[in-house]
Amino acid sequence: MRIIFMGTPEFSVPVLDALVDAGHEIAAVYCQPPRPAGRGKKDRPTPVHARADALGLEVRHPVSLKSDEAKADFAALNADIAVVVAYGLILPQAILDAPAKGCLNIHASLLPRWRGAAPIHRAIIAGDATTGVCIMQMEAGLDTGPVLLRRETAIGEVETTAQLHDRLSEMGAQAIVAALGNLAALNADPQPEEGVTYASKIDKAEARIDWTRPAVEIDRLIRGLSPFPGAWFEQGGTRVKALGSSLAEGTGQVGEVLDFGLRVACGTGAVQLTRLQRAGKAAQDVASFQSGAQIPAGTLLNGE
Repeated sequence: MRIIFMGTPEFSVPVLDALVDAGHEIAAVYCQPPRPAGRGKKDRPTPVHARADALGLEVRHPVSLKSDEAKADFAALNADIAVVVAYGLILPQAILDAPAKGCLNIHASLLPRWRGAAPIHRAIIAGDATTGVCIMQMEAGLDTGPVLLRRETAIGEVETTAQLHDRLSEMGAQAIVAALGNLAALNADPQPEEGVTYASKIDKAEARIDWTRPAVEIDRLIRGLSPFPGAWFEQGGTRVKALGSSLAEGTGQVGEVLDFGLRVACGTGAVQLTRLQRAGKAAQDVASFQSGAQIPAGTLLNGE
C-alpha cells in the first residue's frame, strides 16, 4: 500500500521500520517539528524524523494541519491509507478523509480502557493485570473509533513503563502489518460504551512519593512513572528518583528504611527499591547506589 506515516517519539519508530520491511511504500512521514534539547538547546529532530532521514524518506513536520495548504499538501500525496501512532496533533476531518481507506491508529491499550495521552503509565499505576494494543479506525473523537484488531498481553509484576512501552511498540508494529495484510477481512467493531476510562497526561505533581500510602500503590506509582518523570523522595535535602521497585514484607514507621538494601516501610506493607537516581546523576541499581549514598537503616524518607 501507499502509506502516509504519522508518528513522533521512540514508540513509533519500530512501526515505521516494520511498514518499510513489509514492502509498503511510504509516501511521506509526518512528525512533530524539531525542538530545542540538550545543554546547548539546539533544535533536535524527533526519533521518527531521525529514523525517516536514515531511511531516505520524505519528512514533513507542520505545526498544524488545520490550514487549507496543509490539507491540500496531505491530500496531494494520494495515499491508500495513513498509519498514525503517537503523532501528537489532532487530525482535522479533512485529513481523516483524505486517504482512500482512511486513517488507522495504533493505540497502546485495550480500548475503550485508557483512551488518551498516557495509557501505558495509567495501566501500571492502576494495577491492571493486562493491557495490549488496538488497531483503530480513526474518527473525530478521542480514541473513539471502531477497533479492527487487538492484541493482549499480561503486565509483569515488576514491569516498568519503559519496559512495557518497548514491548507494546513491537506488538503494535506486528499488529499493523498483520492488519494491513488482511484489511478487507477485518471487522470494524464499535467500542462498547461500558468500560471507558481516560489516561490523562502525567502531571509532575503526581510524582512525589507519599509513604503513608499502601505499599501496593507506591510500587505501582514507582513502576508506572519510570523512567519519566520518575517517582521521587527527598533525603538529606537531595531529590532521589525511585525507578524500580517490588513489593516486600516488613513493618516500621512510615517511610522508614528497614535495611541497607533500601526496603522501605509504607502506610501498609513495604516496598523494595531496586533502581534509583540522584539529581544530576545516572540511574543505578540499589547496590551501586548504596555504595555511594549509604542511606542507613532507620532513616526516615519523609520528603523533608
